[in-house]
Formats: sequence, C-alpha cells, structure tokens
Amino acid sequence: MWDLRGPSSRVGSFTRRIGTYQHFVWLYWIVGATLLLNLIDAVLTLFWVHTGMATEANPLLAQLVKNHPVAFVATKYLLVTLGSVLLWRHRKRRLAVFAIFFCFMVYYWLLIYHIRGVNWTEFYGRVFS
Repeated sequence: MWDLRGPSSRVGSFTRRIGTYQHFVWLYWIVGATLLLNLIDAVLTLFWVHTGMATEANPLLAQLVKNHPVAFVATKYLLVTLGSVLLWRHRKRRLAVFAIFFCFMVYYWLLIYHIRGVNWTEFYGRVFS
C-alpha cells in the first residue's frame, strides 16, 4: 500500500516530535481499518436502504444508493480513500494524525449505529420471509 517511512527512509527530527516508526505503523493500520469500516458502512447502507428500513443521510449520495448501488459503493470508497491518502501524506503533522483518528472514530461509531439501529424482529421478518 503506502511506504510507512515516507519518501525518504530516514526518520527526521520533526518526525520524532510527532511519532516514532512504531507509531506510524499503528497509524497505517488505523487508516486501513478506516477504509474497511467505510466499505462495511457502504454495504450496510445499501442493505438498509434497499430493504426500506433506512434512508441515506448524505443528500449527494442518496440518488446513487437507490439507482446505482455499485456506483454508490465505488464513489464512497474512492472519496474516503483519496481523503485517507491525503492525510497519510501529511501524517507528520499533528492535525493530520488527529484527523485520521477522528475519521476512524466516525466510522467506528457508524458501525455501532448500524448494529444498534436494527429492529431485529423486523430484520428477520424481511430477510427470511
């Protein structure tokens, strides 16, 4: 995927203030987890919208969910991936590290929201009927 040490393989003095190589390894896996959570969110959103149990909250992607599900997943994944690449390129800056953690927490919260928001009786009725 991406080189953990950036364009050069040495870790400079500015990097040591922000984090060590081990910290960047952790950050790398957090970015990967964010991309995975984004994909799970897209698939679950498609499922809830197409079963009639939810609507897409993002007005820019709402029409794609209903009319072009594959384009919805591709667009959503591409946008989050591009944002993640941008943040990864600036990972030596504190604000970028904060943003990476923030994005991870947002998608983690969305996964919890998907799981807790299910009316399991209605879910089983629609899926297994």
